[in-house]
Amino acid sequence: MQHKQRGFTLIELIMVIVILGILSAFALPKFADLSGNAEQASVDGARASIRSAAAIAHAQALASNTTSGNITIEGTTVNLVNGYPDAETIDDAAGLTDFLLVVNAAGTQVIVTLSPATAANPCVSYGEAASNGAPTISAVGSLGAGADTTAGTADDTCS
Repeated sequence: MQHKQRGFTLIELIMVIVILGILSAFALPKFADLSGNAEQASVDGARASIRSAAAIAHAQALASNTTSGNITIEGTTVNLVNGYPDAETIDDAAGLTDFLLVVNAAGTQVIVTLSPATAANPCVSYGEAASNGAPTISAVGSLGAGADTTAGTADDTCS
């Protein structure tokens, strides 16, 4: 009595492996490195928080008829300069607890980036408002080549 074995032929197995290889060649690049996108999205969110916090603080300053001194926003004290948050308290107003902030030597501009700060990390800068003007909030850029956490150094750039 002859028994016929059932199973896959070698050609069928090779074809399945080839098809899986082709599919993985298209899928792998889409999932390979998403950390850059996540970092960019985090700093985009920080920029939006800074813009919102500055607008809310300015609205409260206008409502209380003050352009300097302190105001309290949801239990957080914010120092005002020309009716907007100063560089040293914008992080408190915006709730940026997971970011690294580098304030320049004059204390008038802050760079917000991820921690630890390394060159080419995404960043955004906030400059205090000049008289009769709004603060400057940069577009999301990249940290300078020699980025560090020392305030007021020449490499503290976000462009």
